[in-house]
Parts: sequence; structure tokens; C-alpha cells
Amino acid sequence: MIYTLTFNPAIDYSMNFANICVGTINRSQSESVHYGGKGINVSTVLSELDADNTALGFIAGFTGKELAAGLEQKGVKTDFTTLDSGMTRICVKISDNNGVETELNASGPVIPGEKLDELMKKLDKLGENDTLVLAGSVPRSVDSNIYETICNKLFSRARIAADASGELLTRIMHLHPWLIKPNHIEAEEICGKIIDSHQSAEECAIQLRAMGAMNVIISMADKGAVLAAEDGNVYRITAPKGKVISTVGAGDSFLAGFLAGYDRTKDFREALRWGTAAGSATAFTDGLCARADFDKLLSEVHYG
Repeated sequence: MIYTLTFNPAIDYSMNFANICVGTINRSQSESVHYGGKGINVSTVLSELDADNTALGFIAGFTGKELAAGLEQKGVKTDFTTLDSGMTRICVKISDNNGVETELNASGPVIPGEKLDELMKKLDKLGENDTLVLAGSVPRSVDSNIYETICNKLFSRARIAADASGELLTRIMHLHPWLIKPNHIEAEEICGKIIDSHQSAEECAIQLRAMGAMNVIISMADKGAVLAAEDGNVYRITAPKGKVISTVGAGDSFLAGFLAGYDRTKDFREALRWGTAAGSATAFTDGLCARADFDKLLSEVHYG
């Protein structure tokens, strides 16, 4: 079973306007609602690819109930921890016809210690056949070492797949996470070098493996991706051609595709194809990866 953990999920509310006039009433041309958070995105795409998974995390208030109900309608299994106060955040994205985007992101509810304990009890059930995805940032009410605490708890008991940046990622490397998936910008910050080709990505991935991660994927948007795997091989993949509509959620979709592919085939090389197809399917549409788009693009993904 694959589990995803999102500490601070959100309802993403997007509005498009012809023009924005500050200080007066503006009426939108269109609106859309998405259930967001990196782990939520991963679970949504895993479900689209028929990979058995459960979304974990914290919800609160009427917005939390709406998020849970909306995900279940999409076929995403959830086992959220419900907070007694506050409300799941709403993040508003405002865009106009000139291509200018503005985001208004709420902080989210406070997560008290006893609710963290509830989550930890759920994690006690994970075993050697399970994978836990740690994705994204954590709210201010949670200690910044929470990923390290969870990795310590599950050390040698379950696979950890981490998609995070900065200290959240570097602080768990000594605990040998099964997989990390920084994008090229995040990897550059850790490795201290420019990544602009498969070769430079490969060098950085090998460096990150030496720091403790068992498998390292560095994604490079339209340049494809590189995987330095625990089998000692380095795999390169090129991205299919297509018009990029939005990169929001593309990295999460890549990770979901890789995990679904590995779960199905137990083959790193094939899993990398799945990840690239899923990430591209999201980038080429206004929304997350759909199965029909994934199936089409999978035949267009080639090894580098």
C-alpha cells in the first residue's frame, strides 16, 4: 500500500478576470476548484493510475469536510486526522488575461501535539510492503524536524519517498530514505552546482546518493529526468513533446507515476517512464494527469 501524508492540505480556488482593478469590485470570467497539497496531488494521480493508496493528513472545519468528501468522490481513499478547531485553508489564485497571476495562501490550522500523536499511531500500522510519501512543507505549528522524526519511526520498517526541499530533505538523508525526488532547482541548492543537462543531473544524483538516499530522481521539466538507483545504475529519460499549459502539480504527478509504475513492474527503468508520462500529462493540461493522456504519452517517452 502507498500512503501519502499532507500536513497542510488546501482547497485551491482559482478565478480568472479580464483585468484586475484594485480598490473596486471585480467580477470573474471563470472559476475552478481543486483539492490541493502535494501529497493530495500524489494520491489523486495514484488513484487515476489504479494504484492502491490512502491519503493521510490533517483537516479541520467545514472546508476540511468538503476536501475529504471531494476526494472520496474522485475515488481517493482518505484516513485524515480531524482537528477540533480551525479550518482547512483555502488558497486563492487570481489571474487575468494578460497572464499576471496572484496567489493568496492561508496559513492553515494549528496542529496540537495530541493530534500528531494520533497520526503517529496510524503510522505504526505501516510495514515492509508499504510506502509513505512525505511531500511538501509543514505548517509553523509543527516542529521542522517532523520528517526526521517520522523517518526514525519507520526506519527499516517501511519505504519512505520524500518530495521536499531544503532542510526538510537534507535532515533525513542519514536515515536512508528509499526515494527522494527533488527537481533540478532544489537539487542545485543542495549540491551547489548548476544542473542543465542529463550529465550534470547524473553527477548531482550520485552525490545525493552518497549522502544517504537509496534512490534519487532529479526531474528537469522538458529536459526529462535522471534516476540514480540502488541497483548501481543511472537511468536517463527524455520528456515527450507537447505544449505546456501549467506546471502546477507536474512534479507530484511525476512522483505518483513513478510509484505506480514501480508498484506494478518492480522495474526502475519502466517506473521512470511512468513518472515522465504522468508528469507530462499534467503539464500539458489544465489539471492533474488523466488516465487517457497518460496512456497516450507513455508510448512517446524514450530513454535518454
